[in-house]
Amino acid sequence: MVAASAPAMPEREALAWAHSARFLTTASKLDQLPVTELPEIAFVGRSNAGKSTAINTLAQQRRLAFASKTPGRTQHINLFALGPKDAPDALFADLPGYGYAAVERAAKLRWQQVMADYLEVRRSLSGVVLLVDSRLGLTDLDQRLLAFIAPRVRTGEVRLLVLLTKADKLSRKEANAALRTAGEALGELATDDADIGVALFSALKKTGVGDVARTLREWVRSAQAPRPPATDVAAEAATVPTT
Repeated sequence: MVAASAPAMPEREALAWAHSARFLTTASKLDQLPVTELPEIAFVGRSNAGKSTAINTLAQQRRLAFASKTPGRTQHINLFALGPKDAPDALFADLPGYGYAAVERAAKLRWQQVMADYLEVRRSLSGVVLLVDSRLGLTDLDQRLLAFIAPRVRTGEVRLLVLLTKADKLSRKEANAALRTAGEALGELATDDADIGVALFSALKKTGVGDVARTLREWVRSAQAPRPPATDVAAEAATVPTT
């Protein structure tokens, strides 16, 4: 007999898949990233939203994604491969955090363009996981990022999952309110083609870890289907949050 506390088989499989994540490469420019047909899932968020911690928790590894002691100092796109070592089936992309005031303006502007280019033209981008501090909710910077990726989300070309991190710090009432508020904001992106979700997440209590792993695994599997052409948005109009 299987213990009642044991996770369902699909969840175990998804967690095992997430645990297979390993470092692939790092790049400071878009043209340094490898050309690939593997579905790519990007993790984005404010510098103090717990992005690196969430990636490490999801992968059940302590130092897969490097969490800088100084928020906002990580200025590279880090790629991680998942699946069998001899035949990976997906990539995680850890993008630099945004919104940390201590970062020099020149660095912010440079990363604004790198992130804009990545989110706009990276053909293998299949999904975006936006990490948001559940105590703050969607900030103006988060809203700006959502507006930027909205064209690709609305067509279903890119899936979106908003993770409300540090959920262990909220009461049940506060958690429900955070979910409701985020859901209402994301409703503006909803279309018949869009795949949008929002969930509570806690690295400390492991809240949402299994569900997130399963969601991302399903994204990868469904990415095998034909995809619509990339959205053509003028590069000069691209603006992603960095300040």
